[in-house]
Amino acid sequence: MRRLLIAVAVFAIVAVLAIPAFAATKTVTIGDDFFVRDTGVPTVTVKKNDTVKWNFTGDSPHNVTVKSGPAKFKSTTRSSGSYSKKVTKAGLYTIICTIHSGQSMKLRVR
Repeated sequence: MRRLLIAVAVFAIVAVLAIPAFAATKTVTIGDDFFVRDTGVPTVTVKKNDTVKWNFTGDSPHNVTVKSGPAKFKSTTRSSGSYSKKVTKAGLYTIICTIHSGQSMKLRVR
């Protein structure tokens, strides 16, 4: 009986430690005047505790700013490099580039 309890305890500890390994990273491309793609308002869906990584491309500077959603965050303005954010609150986020008002995307966190 004691061995069974020890085995269950070890399994539980390993399972808890493995949970962060299931978190994923979703990559979003920001180019000159678009998020993800050049037409329409894209929706990116991730799970709670996933990381979203925005890659800045093109010549114009951009930023990632939450206009509405369960949590607020904002990147610095840049024209290259990337910005990553682990999203810990579920819900629907509207994300914009404050420099290019026509640029927006939806981020759905489940």
